[in-house]
Amino acid sequence: MTLRIATRGSALALWQAHHVRDRLQSAEPGLEVELVIIKTRGDKILDRALSEVGGKGLFVKEIEEALLDGRAEVAVHSMKDLPAEVPDGLIIAAIPEREDARDALIVAPSLTARDVASLPRGARVGTSSLRRVCQLKARRPDLELVPLRGNVDTRLKKVQAGELDAIVLACAGLKRLGHAAAITASLSIEESLPAIGQGALAIECRTDDAATRARLAVLHHPATAHAVEAERGFLGRLEGDCKTPLAAHGILRGERVVLEGLVASPDGATILRQTLEGSAADGARLGCDLAELLLARGARELLAAGKTTS
Repeated sequence: MTLRIATRGSALALWQAHHVRDRLQSAEPGLEVELVIIKTRGDKILDRALSEVGGKGLFVKEIEEALLDGRAEVAVHSMKDLPAEVPDGLIIAAIPEREDARDALIVAPSLTARDVASLPRGARVGTSSLRRVCQLKARRPDLELVPLRGNVDTRLKKVQAGELDAIVLACAGLKRLGHAAAITASLSIEESLPAIGQGALAIECRTDDAATRARLAVLHHPATAHAVEAERGFLGRLEGDCKTPLAAHGILRGERVVLEGLVASPDGATILRQTLEGSAADGARLGCDLAELLLARGARELLAAGKTTS
């Protein structure tokens, strides 16, 4: 048989799909793999911020439909694009080893700044993420935050041409596409708590497809999965709205996961942030427990405010 992998057509999505294909073929020489390229709603809407047009799920729904209607056996997603709930009939069958989860600052060649603190007053910084916006505003309220959409190359060209003083992207995408040298600074977890699932991939298939599930097992990295499951437990409990900045990052330490989570107001005026440690065997519960702590501290009101502005 030919194994069909559904993917978006961006350079990064294709890198991810090719990476999965290559690993599967390495484990099973002779396996034929075909890529099925799907254009998602998120790929079609490029003139507005994701938070204005639906947030999570915009890069996923059409790909999942291709699995459900039999056009493909496997889907490859960036984990951070995946909503908390996976549709009935589908399962995340494998989570490969994570790439660098941090955010990256890329500064225009004309500037000498090497970090956020040294950017000129009033610098124009491009980012498409409310999560990044609120954390940047909290540290540097003078910055002008400019919405930024398009693929990685398009975004890099804007800063390299001086249209923007700096941009913030994910380290993982830059490294996967061979642009690590463009990174001026990798922002620490303390400076910029990453998106839920950032740097990780989600390999999805149909729940009832036992052969494909078994085939995908070779891709699974338990340490990454434990951390990501905790992050997604946090997301699932908060049922985050696209207008409310959320972030979470888990680190596996032995049989424990240390999980840090954040809920904020879009303007960065209120940032609730907390860390909790728990068993790696029940990461989803740890994420839920951390969410409850933040809800008790005022996250419920921030989430409600986000829904009223959507």
